[in-house]
Amino acid sequence: MALTRNKIPCSAARLGLLDPQMIQAVVEASAFQIGKQYLAENRVRIVEADEAQIASAVIGNSGLYEQTIRLKDGHLISKCSCTLPEEPICRHCIAVPLEYHRWSQPRQAKKSPMASEVKPASPQPTVQGQGKTAQASSSSADVKLSEVMVFIEWLQPAMAAIEKGQALPAPPPIGAGEVATWMHTIQNLEERRQESEAVQIHLEADLRDREAYVGRLTQQLQTSIAEAKAAQTATQELQREITTYKGLLAKVAELAGEVSRYDGQLKYIAQEFLSKGSQLDKLAGSYKSVADALKSVTKTPS
Repeated sequence: MALTRNKIPCSAARLGLLDPQMIQAVVEASAFQIGKQYLAENRVRIVEADEAQIASAVIGNSGLYEQTIRLKDGHLISKCSCTLPEEPICRHCIAVPLEYHRWSQPRQAKKSPMASEVKPASPQPTVQGQGKTAQASSSSADVKLSEVMVFIEWLQPAMAAIEKGQALPAPPPIGAGEVATWMHTIQNLEERRQESEAVQIHLEADLRDREAYVGRLTQQLQTSIAEAKAAQTATQELQREITTYKGLLAKVAELAGEVSRYDGQLKYIAQEFLSKGSQLDKLAGSYKSVADALKSVTKTPS
């Protein structure tokens, strides 16, 4: 059956049954390796989970991404806030079921009934064997009681180490059983708590970095707003100056027209003066001729 984006056919009845081999078989090899690396670096945080749906967050290489993993109608459906093109699911959605598989193992062990450790009673033996059987049964009860006592002795320093934030003491060497499961569960819970604290510290540091980044962006935005206001004021001043210059230019054009008209009038007056000058020259010549005539007349003897 062909795989589609964010949707994989799945035969598991619940999410806790998804083991790494099943996931690796249907995803990209490179994405699976990166998902395993995220798991090893404790970058995965299970926010809320049950056997049908997981809500989680993964610290990727470029930020914090949120995921939703669902098991519905025989398909594993995933959703992530990242934009990676990995098919059929991204590295972050791969890391989540890997983390849930590791996280759910202690819970499954804790759900196993205590009665499963008790073997069914054998048939009543003959009278000759009753003493031996009773001795074996008593020995089994003593062993369990001794394991409980060992567990209590181990639990006291373990609780003190948890309160002080120190590493848990090594568990005493006892056989497999319910008491060993208790110790294993406590160790897993403490590991999960430490991992959660580490993730929380990382998230808080990331949050502080993001808040500082937002603060810087806010400061830059305020500076840009102030610069924009200053630019707007300067633009208004320039517009007023342009309006003033336009008025002056209109007046200059008007004066240029007046000057042009006066120039025409001056040229006309100059031509009139030239014309009158030539007439005066002619008149002066006539006066000279008359004067010469009068002189000649006066010089004639009487």
